[in-house]
Amino acid sequence: MRLTAMTDYALRLLMYAAQRPDRLCTISEIARAHGISEAHLMKVTHQLGIQGWIETVRGKGGGLRLARGPEDINLGALVRGIEANFELVDCFGTDSTCALTGRCGLAGLLDGALERFLAHLDGFTLADALRDTRPIGISAIPVRVHRRASS
Repeated sequence: MRLTAMTDYALRLLMYAAQRPDRLCTISEIARAHGISEAHLMKVTHQLGIQGWIETVRGKGGGLRLARGPEDINLGALVRGIEANFELVDCFGTDSTCALTGRCGLAGLLDGALERFLAHLDGFTLADALRDTRPIGISAIPVRVHRRASS
């Protein structure tokens, strides 16, 4: 299974905003930090706002922030809300053209895998995804490991 870019960008946007709870974040700064299109990020922002994951403030000095704490943003619910569909294979769709529809056990197996995938995400929040507390866009200082030469 592969999540869409929309979900990927939504997660990145939420993580970025979560690391800056004291201020509004702008689409352009998030786009720059992640090297993604502002146009795509605007669509993501719109969906996240409609679904109540973020609050947006229009106008000069505007931006976005989380509508709730990172510990209250369930990743499974977020992915379900952003992904357009979960048709892993042709037979999951209403327009299926698969000759095996109705005579194949693969659809049930894949459906079970999808349910487990989403159930796994249901066990985590955005806070769980923020284990490294350095703000996104700040490079980590490389740590060098010095090994002693063996004699």
